[in-house]
Amino acid sequence: MAAADFDLFRTSEEHEMLRDAVRSLAEAKIAPFAAEVDEQSRFPQEARDALEANDLHAIHVPEAYDGSGADALSTVIVIEEVARVCASSSLIPAVNKLGSLPVQLSGSEELKAKYLGALARKEGMFSYALSEPDAGSDAAGMKTRAVRDGDTYVLNGVKRWITNAGVSEYYTVMAVTDPDKRSKGISAFVVEKGDEGVSFGAPEKKLGIKGSPTREVYFDNVRIPASRRIGEEGTGFATAMKTLDHTRVTIAAQALGIAQGALDYAKGYVQERRQFGKAIADFQGIQFMLADMAMKLEAARQITYAAAAKSERSDADLTFFGAAAKCYASDAAMEITTDAVQLLGGYGYTRDYPLERMMRDAKITQIYEGTNQVQRIVMARQVLKG
Repeated sequence: MAAADFDLFRTSEEHEMLRDAVRSLAEAKIAPFAAEVDEQSRFPQEARDALEANDLHAIHVPEAYDGSGADALSTVIVIEEVARVCASSSLIPAVNKLGSLPVQLSGSEELKAKYLGALARKEGMFSYALSEPDAGSDAAGMKTRAVRDGDTYVLNGVKRWITNAGVSEYYTVMAVTDPDKRSKGISAFVVEKGDEGVSFGAPEKKLGIKGSPTREVYFDNVRIPASRRIGEEGTGFATAMKTLDHTRVTIAAQALGIAQGALDYAKGYVQERRQFGKAIADFQGIQFMLADMAMKLEAARQITYAAAAKSERSDADLTFFGAAAKCYASDAAMEITTDAVQLLGGYGYTRDYPLERMMRDAKITQIYEGTNQVQRIVMARQVLKG
């Protein structure tokens, strides 16, 4: 029995229309600047302008707060298609979701209306401030303090590896409110770039994603109203971890896009490049490499899309699937981009071609939002719980 309308394991027509629209936009408005953005280590303002003009900068924001109200898979597709041409630019929608999701998950109605609305209306980007110089994988070991003083909190400390720091207007900041309780003594706050006492370090000099600034953020007696606390005191760490369950899927999406861009470019090259009197695509050794690349990419896409669906439904096994998608897709992206460089030979090693950039950009997907070693710890815990 054939059932052409059997839609399991197939994206909807609306999702594919969104993909076509984002791909066209990315190729026209973002791709032409990708090499220059990397070469000059400059923020991809053209990408931000194009994404915001088409309401693609933060499509996860609910309609109640002036957003598009798009589902988690739509967000994945936007990030994937932007990353296919420029990984740095894909961090605009990805980090807007990462930074604002704690507000969406745990914030008061007042906080949601103010900050999710501001993000949707393009009044500023959002960043996420969790890591510190001595608190990376061990995020609960953070030292940034928030001390209650009447109707305000006073923040002091340093956050490190903050994506889009200095460009974003709004920051979700995790800080210790009760030092005796470790992870249960951490609270979350919204801090604004313009708050007195907020400053930024110099941009990090990075291997890849050079168009997305990564800076330290300093809090020197930053006084903010208590109404900017996200959720109850002591719930910040739980909110941070819940956020990552959802947003690790967006890093998987970024890895997918980078890998797809590399495969597409390498495929075109091997069909044109001739050696020994024929296209190198005719050699079985090359075909086997392409087959392995495509197989890994498709497996990564399937687990990422499944994880996106679980994110949308907040399924009980999202923690496992978010970690698995991020880990598998980023490992696959590193392998695929490395093989793509190999397929171009010496040309792949030069900056005249985009593949060395894609290979450098892929590396960070194995590191941020939890290293892949941490993802394996997360997955193992979920397996052993079951």
